[in-house]
Amino acid sequence: MIPVEVFRSEASAAHLHQQVRWREGLQCPRCQSESVIKYGSYREYQRYRCKNCGRTFNDKTGTIFACVEIGLDKLLFAFYSLLRFNTSIRQLDAELDVSYRSLHRRVEHSSDALDAPRIDLAGPVEIDEFYVSAGKKGGERDGWSRSRGLSKRGRGSYDGDKPPVFALVDRGSDQRYVIPSKSADESTVRLLLDDHEEESLTVYTDGFRAYDPLEKDETYQREAVIHGEGEYVDGDAHLNTCKSHRRGISKNKLTAYLRLFELRRKILRKPGRDALKEIIQTVL
Repeated sequence: MIPVEVFRSEASAAHLHQQVRWREGLQCPRCQSESVIKYGSYREYQRYRCKNCGRTFNDKTGTIFACVEIGLDKLLFAFYSLLRFNTSIRQLDAELDVSYRSLHRRVEHSSDALDAPRIDLAGPVEIDEFYVSAGKKGGERDGWSRSRGLSKRGRGSYDGDKPPVFALVDRGSDQRYVIPSKSADESTVRLLLDDHEEESLTVYTDGFRAYDPLEKDETYQREAVIHGEGEYVDGDAHLNTCKSHRRGISKNKLTAYLRLFELRRKILRKPGRDALKEIIQTVL
């Protein structure tokens, strides 16, 4: 269910934000001291003073929600709608009566705040690559019309505006990763598969030549299905769970977009309030 009660007022949104931010205990954002006392309030937000460094701060200080004109209730509703229902920023602009530019800037800041996923593989692992149409989506105001090198078919490159993106599915831990890359070569593949628990990691691939060197490496057991020969499943060897999300987007923003996509997948099966808590916790 949608956590409507959180979006009813800024005070409700501020209360949930306070719970999530200080879930491991209150501490000063500057010196990380836990010697902190309450020090009045700022609108709906509790203020504090650090007895160690003397700094005053509130619940939003040092987060992407600080110094924002948009109310926290509207901002959390926008993040929730964007991630849960893939609502466009233009639609949110109309529904919430907020500045498109301000909302877009907050979404970009939230993307930048997301950490790169740490790949820790239990195995066996499916790995597949795809190429995203990711050219220039336009220029500055009054500049040249948009130019996108998206007409080429097949495998692409970062410089050719079709950067590779690797999808990994760890069947052992049920973790999934979507990682953009500058190139699709042996060194990239080894970097993605390097951190694994098993002495010899079983890897399921297609027939792409970048995976061929794994055949001669004792730390991997490669099993391939050759799509070009009409082979898609051979016992446990398949890439059916290695599904990916594809759309045109600026290659300069591709990494941030894919991290938001990973967050969307992470909250997919969570109840509304738990999903919202996960969103706040991730972008703090």
